[in-house]
Amino acid sequence: MESDKISPVKENILQEETMKLPEVVAKILALREKGWGQRRIADALGVNRKTVKRYIRQNGWLPYHKPVRHKKLEGLKDWLEERFEKHKGNAAVIQQELLKEHNIHADSRTIQYAVKCFRQKLFAETHATVRFETPPGRQLQIDFGSLKISIGGAKQKVFLFVATLGYSRRQYVQAFLSERQTSWFKGMEGAFHHFGGVTDEILFDNSRSLVSLHNPITREVAFTQGLHAFANYWKFKPKACAPYRPRTKGKDERSVGYVKKNCIAGREFSSWPEMEEHFSWWMREISDKRIHGTTGEKPIDRFAQEIAVLRPLDGKPSFCHTREHFRVVHTDSCIEMDSNFYSVPWHLIKQSVVVHMNDLEVRILYEDEEVARHPILQGRRKRIVNPHHLKGIVRDNIKISNESASSALLRPLSEYETVAGGGWS
Repeated sequence: MESDKISPVKENILQEETMKLPEVVAKILALREKGWGQRRIADALGVNRKTVKRYIRQNGWLPYHKPVRHKKLEGLKDWLEERFEKHKGNAAVIQQELLKEHNIHADSRTIQYAVKCFRQKLFAETHATVRFETPPGRQLQIDFGSLKISIGGAKQKVFLFVATLGYSRRQYVQAFLSERQTSWFKGMEGAFHHFGGVTDEILFDNSRSLVSLHNPITREVAFTQGLHAFANYWKFKPKACAPYRPRTKGKDERSVGYVKKNCIAGREFSSWPEMEEHFSWWMREISDKRIHGTTGEKPIDRFAQEIAVLRPLDGKPSFCHTREHFRVVHTDSCIEMDSNFYSVPWHLIKQSVVVHMNDLEVRILYEDEEVARHPILQGRRKRIVNPHHLKGIVRDNIKISNESASSALLRPLSEYETVAGGGWS
């Protein structure tokens, strides 16, 4: 049958394998002694003529010796492993340092092959996740997610604040127009009131609004002044998850996705209040009553054990109503709050002032006396300047609008003194 035939390529491979046997080589040499030619021997034994010629030339069977190849990277295994872990598997950087430190030029394929044995370990270390359960009242995980939602017939980018209790998995959702520090604080306070208390600690990602420094090597963490004040006010311990490892905040990472796919799920709303009403219904009727995939229970049922250990609010007023900060007046006679700029009298340049900020206005005090008051600016990189704060360095007949001041005041005030004829006193 056609299927029983062996292809010429496969037949040659089988013949070459057979020739490795010493007894077959002995037959070749015996037939040669009888005077047989190379072609006749090859035809009789069904082998390649060149194979017969080779064994006749070496006069017997010799085992195959693999040639010893001197590898460029021999003896550098420990160095390669150390650099592979340091550079997170970046073979291109390893190639550069190999040339710089060892004067060895190796192509990228050689490097990739050399570090291949380390990749599984790196993958395991990067993706390893240890599941842990927190006791009731211990931890609240918070995060922001953004997406575009149709509100009033127009697509609008909405920032969704999502808070998840570590034990019961009960959720709280609130929508904002930005992810600024005030949004984080209002979201957390909304969660406190929704759950009826505060947890011992709150875990979040490394948002710039909350974390000013988080060294991935030393794990040193520095929180913003605003977060320190907020945490002290509500008596909880802030915790930032490890940089580049959002899985340490896995409960809320999954919760944000769940809110997007289940709560929003392409829905459209006629107004912002209608969307907020939908969130309230969804939290009450869907999120609280679902059977959670990990706990196997309804979050609202497990919450009965958690509410008893949450720290009560005791009617405490909102921290967001008034925030206290300390600022140093810039050389443009302004202080910066939430990426916006507010003017103060120019003689306070380089002085420390106290800032009281709420949802409506900013009050600036120096030595317990109010020196400036401004309405809250919406947006970022905006500036409001009171012309009276520049009196003495700018002539009275020069009108300074907030729009022009934003660019003009970026120059040193000494230039205004020269132009306006004023003086420092």
